[in-house]
Amino acid sequence: MNPTPTSNIPVPDEIKGWNWGAFAFSWLWGIANKTYLPLLTLVPIFNIVWIFVVGAKGNEWAWQDGDTKDIATFKAIQDTWNRAGIAKLILVVFGIVVYILFLASFISAITSYYTYGY
Repeated sequence: MNPTPTSNIPVPDEIKGWNWGAFAFSWLWGIANKTYLPLLTLVPIFNIVWIFVVGAKGNEWAWQDGDTKDIATFKAIQDTWNRAGIAKLILVVFGIVVYILFLASFISAITSYYTYGY
């Protein structure tokens, strides 16, 4: 268990890039992939920036700290995380839109009540 990525392990170019699973599930993704820098997303305020770092560097950290040394297997595992991350982000955006619509409806109803009395 390495608390930080092992920099002497080379990272293949094929696995570099954005990881939606690491971005959306940060600390859970980090524990599952045996890389612990994503735990820093549990620090308030700092996490706003750090989730973007985790999304950008997550694949590299997971490659360096994880057990998977086969690129195809690694990519298959991370593709699952990516799909889950994208699904979570879609659900969060949907939830925010529903919340805003509910809030707007509630404000409209309150305004109508005080304006027209019914």
